[in-house]
Amino acid sequence: MQQDQTLKRLKTIEGHVRGVIRMAEEDAYCIDIIRQIQAVQAALNKVSTGILEDHLNSCVTTAIRGDDPNERERVLKEITEVFATATKV
Repeated sequence: MQQDQTLKRLKTIEGHVRGVIRMAEEDAYCIDIIRQIQAVQAALNKVSTGILEDHLNSCVTTAIRGDDPNERERVLKEITEVFATATKV
């Protein structure tokens, strides 16, 4: 995902979050708020997946093809930590 695409999507999500805040301030129906929160979460997940894909195709690939075994190990450890954190949520 290109940086300009990422920023555009994040700004769209930001607007969506403001809408959810407004809904909460206006005491909207709880289930409607929850559905909007789920939509925001799905949008963030999509952006996160795009950023991760870019990272795997650039930084990780470069490190794996490189000559520095410490760099390879560091990058692989980062990826493992990201997935470990994601499963805790």
